[in-house]
Amino acid sequence: MQFDQWKRREFITLLGGVATWPLAARAQQPAMPVIGWLGTGSQEAEADGYRVTAFRKGLSETGHAEGRNAAIEFRWARGRYDHLPRLAADLVGRHVTLIVAGPLPATLAAKAATSTIPIVFANGNDPVVYGLVASLNRPGGNVTGVSFLVNVLLAKQLQLLHDAVPKAVTIGFLVNPNNPNAGIDTNAVLTAADTLGLKLLIVRASTTGEIEAAFSALTEQRVRALLIHADAFFTSQNEQLAALTARDAIPAIYYFREFAGAGGLMSYGASITDAYRLAGVYTGRILKGEKPADLPVQQATKVELVINLKTARALGLTIRPDVLSIADEVIE
Repeated sequence: MQFDQWKRREFITLLGGVATWPLAARAQQPAMPVIGWLGTGSQEAEADGYRVTAFRKGLSETGHAEGRNAAIEFRWARGRYDHLPRLAADLVGRHVTLIVAGPLPATLAAKAATSTIPIVFANGNDPVVYGLVASLNRPGGNVTGVSFLVNVLLAKQLQLLHDAVPKAVTIGFLVNPNNPNAGIDTNAVLTAADTLGLKLLIVRASTTGEIEAAFSALTEQRVRALLIHADAFFTSQNEQLAALTARDAIPAIYYFREFAGAGGLMSYGASITDAYRLAGVYTGRILKGEKPADLPVQQATKVELVINLKTARALGLTIRPDVLSIADEVIE
């Protein structure tokens, strides 16, 4: 009888051990890293969708996949830069493992929110000038990322627009006054216009309503061509901008390919998808244990010219063969 009781006790002890072992094992497993995404646009915007897809591709190149061994928490400002500090603070409060920040306003907000959580950026600004890193080769803090060409391409964009619309004497420049680069870039375009012997009409907008008002000013002043400032809010409004340029028959050039894809005349700028892929790679490397301070800022130098010939025909424009010959993509 005592032997039977001993066997029963041993069986219960063994059964209890089997039942509790998976729970203990799960408790010992590391938590899945959470990537905080701080975006200036919106999840519905096509351009932002391209960025997320490219980022996920780069992340996968390091062996990480969302839902399998990494999670992503998205926060979108929807063009309201003043919301970025609150959104960045929310990600920090949720103790994310890393923050991915795109355009400069988002990166500045993330850096102001934390000095310890790693930050990976992808934007077209000099990170040293804006105090994001100590140097390109040795970032030295919790921030690193991918920098691509923006400001230096303004003169080339204006030249391409002038080549496409040589009869346009006055060129409009649509700029977001809330963009940290607004003043610097406006001066650069003024200098380029003076070199080409062109007049420049500067119109400003930071909301959809102000974009409408800006186009009213362009038509009132009989502006025949438009250069659109490289700005995250404008990128989120690609379809609105393309529709307005078509409505008012204003040939326009913008920085991002999505503008030409949405029906705008031309785009000339860096390959943003390539930049975000590289940001995804850096994110994966940091998740594996590398430090932002040790990862040099990458320079994405791939530049693309996209021309929408269908739009050109609708505007009654003939794009010169030498301009078409250097296009990376021609939309028929």
